[in-house]
Amino acid sequence: MTTIPAAKVTRASHALPFWLSLGLVPVAIISALVGGWAVLLMPLASWGLFSLLDSIIGKNTDNPDLETPEAGLGWYRAITLIWFPVQFALLLWLLYYVPRAEHLGVLEAILIFFGMGVISGSIGINYSHELMHQKSKLERWLADLLLATVLYSHFRSEHLRVHHLYIGTPRDPVTAHYNEGFHRFLPRVLGQCLTSSWKAEKALLARRDLPVTHLSNPFWRYAALQGAMLALAFAIGGWMGLLLFIYQASVAIWQLELVNYIEHYGLTRRHLGEGKYEHVLPRHSWNADHTASNWLLLNLQRHSDHHYKPDRRFPLLQTYSAEEAPQLPYGYPIMTMAAMVPPLWKRIMNPRVRAWRKKYYPDIKDWHAYNKAQNPMPR
Repeated sequence: MTTIPAAKVTRASHALPFWLSLGLVPVAIISALVGGWAVLLMPLASWGLFSLLDSIIGKNTDNPDLETPEAGLGWYRAITLIWFPVQFALLLWLLYYVPRAEHLGVLEAILIFFGMGVISGSIGINYSHELMHQKSKLERWLADLLLATVLYSHFRSEHLRVHHLYIGTPRDPVTAHYNEGFHRFLPRVLGQCLTSSWKAEKALLARRDLPVTHLSNPFWRYAALQGAMLALAFAIGGWMGLLLFIYQASVAIWQLELVNYIEHYGLTRRHLGEGKYEHVLPRHSWNADHTASNWLLLNLQRHSDHHYKPDRRFPLLQTYSAEEAPQLPYGYPIMTMAAMVPPLWKRIMNPRVRAWRKKYYPDIKDWHAYNKAQNPMPR
């Protein structure tokens, strides 16, 4: 029997801050039961509260011990394993309760499911992201189930087979171009990600001499799970429930793509010729070590390390100094709100992108010409 050194066993108290996301569940329930002003509690409790905590607590620049074994991360893994049944139960209850609640008007119902979309997008998709990177079949299935609740199952294929391979290159749809506002970015990636994920799975099947219609194509699974979720929403909540379910899914997707937008905005990898690019390094993702928002997002903001070492579980993700990776000035909640106002976003981020270019690629004098040579799409 293997003994884990005491210093490398994580206690429940160490992992407890990452369980704060569970606190949003009673907030959603109260919103539905009370109605009225309470429907505004969800954005206040998620974006507002955690941004406030970031400003109070500050940053956490400590790096966990990379020698911590898998068995020592049990309390961290547990929150990702229980999240799907928790989110699923909440979603089903809202689908049943809200369409039948006489004290709730149409606007209140919309705002309640906006809050549900914040939960399923900010937390649910983020947890699915952690789970899809693991080797366990259970964890990958939980990732698929979470993505089905927001009708965005192809994100798994796009993220693993496209984004991680091609970040910072023209082949990655979700690397936001320099000076590209979010309102141009969103419709572009919605179409391109679906296409690129399909092509990636098709190419993988072709390498195994299998047709795209083969049952091992995950798109069959994606379609079945999403179809089941739509049918379940209609069975529980009728036409109103179905529309509210689709609405919360659209809010969740908007949340995801806002995060995608800010994670690599304006950052590129050097083209080495013949379609090859330099290896992914910490400098190719924006890093943020704001404490509270990393509790909410499972250290997703330590994104530089996630792309540098994609198989590293979230409690072991490292942070980097400004000398090693570009830094966001605020956590994701504030940065995503800024991204919704393109002039404000560009005022904050464009000078940082230009400084990044000068620091890491001083030999490239004309970035417009450089990017155009790689990709004819405007940047």
